[in-house]
Amino acid sequence: MNYFKLLRFWAALAALFATPAFCGLATAQDGDAFHERSLEIITEPWTGDLDGMLERRYIRALVVYSKTNYFLDGPTERGVTYESLKNFEAQLNAGRKKKVHILPIPVTNDQLIPMLTAGKGDIAAAMLTETADRRKLVDFSAPFSDQIRELVVTGPGSPKIAHAADLSGKTVYVRQSSSYFDSLQKLNRQLAAQGKPPAVIEPADENLEEEDILEMVNAGLIQITVVDNYLANFWRQFFTDLEVHKNFDLRSGGRLAWAFRHGSPKLAKAVNEFVKKNKQGTLMGNILIKRYLRNTQWAKRAISGQDLARFKSTVGFFKQYAGQYSFDWLMITALAYQESGLDQSKRSPEGAVGVMQILPGTAAGHPIYITGVTKLDNNIHAGVKYLRHLYDENFKDDAGVSELNKVLFTFAAYNAGPAKVKQLRASAAKMGLNPNVWFGNVEQAAARAIGRETVQYVSNIFKYYIAYKQIAKQGNQREAAQAAAR
Repeated sequence: MNYFKLLRFWAALAALFATPAFCGLATAQDGDAFHERSLEIITEPWTGDLDGMLERRYIRALVVYSKTNYFLDGPTERGVTYESLKNFEAQLNAGRKKKVHILPIPVTNDQLIPMLTAGKGDIAAAMLTETADRRKLVDFSAPFSDQIRELVVTGPGSPKIAHAADLSGKTVYVRQSSSYFDSLQKLNRQLAAQGKPPAVIEPADENLEEEDILEMVNAGLIQITVVDNYLANFWRQFFTDLEVHKNFDLRSGGRLAWAFRHGSPKLAKAVNEFVKKNKQGTLMGNILIKRYLRNTQWAKRAISGQDLARFKSTVGFFKQYAGQYSFDWLMITALAYQESGLDQSKRSPEGAVGVMQILPGTAAGHPIYITGVTKLDNNIHAGVKYLRHLYDENFKDDAGVSELNKVLFTFAAYNAGPAKVKQLRASAAKMGLNPNVWFGNVEQAAARAIGRETVQYVSNIFKYYIAYKQIAKQGNQREAAQAAAR
């Protein structure tokens, strides 16, 4: 199982291991060797209660990397979950001479409970909705909120939805690991009993958080999703094209909580005492929720009428040159949208030109040799050929890297340069991350070293790719339906 082993600053780790049990390790080894051994110790399976954690002097908190809950802003960890964990750490350490450290370990949503039960973490600090199926696997804290409603959210151009039954035959985009997925399955059983077609549940990529999916709905990239009411209402302030359907819900009285393993009564007691003072509605809870929406940057609206027209006008060239250079043409289209909005007239202050925002000198020089990039055909050809050059020279023969990640690294190199991506991968390895995986790993090293520009760049491309993939899928379905009707 791949999982992300990001830990807090090495200074905190050094303090943690400066105990009698670890002094020999700390003095006998230093540098990367010490860091690697520290990571091995921390991520070894262990399944004790709070007393054991206090003795070990660290608690492993499984968190989900997102724009608001846990992220890196340069070298600094931030987010609602991160600050909540810091506050919980302060509560535990009150009056203690030997301090305990809470170590955030970012994972994807579908890894939270499996890693927790396997002893790879001690708390799942991700505001999980308490469900009957999940209670079979883990225990939950007192709820941070216990009046959660799961609401349908639509965006511009979405079909009219007045009742839950109107989702019949509609495509709804949610993560399979989420409670929303369970709620939609329950709805489909009700629809089947009424003789109606089910809602089409489209599993979202597990790397996407609710705010990512809402951003995509707001941008018109996808049409329908389901989220908790507090998230829908909160993000509606920023994503103004969202329509939150409050007149019905798919789940009511939902409880959001942290989770821990069965048989952890001491940890449960400590967490519940913390929740009482920090749940939603308390001063601290409200402060944290408001703090993390000020500096977030949002993706542009990718399929407005004008953008969709540009998309259709460039499809032939993207298919031609992506095919020639062995790329997924939808991925290349997504990159081009991020670069220019598919606008061939765009010029950057640095001199980059057109849809692919390529420098004429780069296009004309070795090994691209394509001139006239002010013309759409030549511009796309030069950009895709340059991407192939970056891929072949830097990532093609990189063992252990999936094809998707090779492409994502290539896109990052298109934005930041191949030398920088190489440095970021090395930094990710030193941080205990997987240098062969972009999302949740190398992107965190990028956020720390060079800020969020390249992180947002690759993230947006991935979202636009999903959107264009949906457009292509719908087009293929329409063509098949038309062919069947002939």
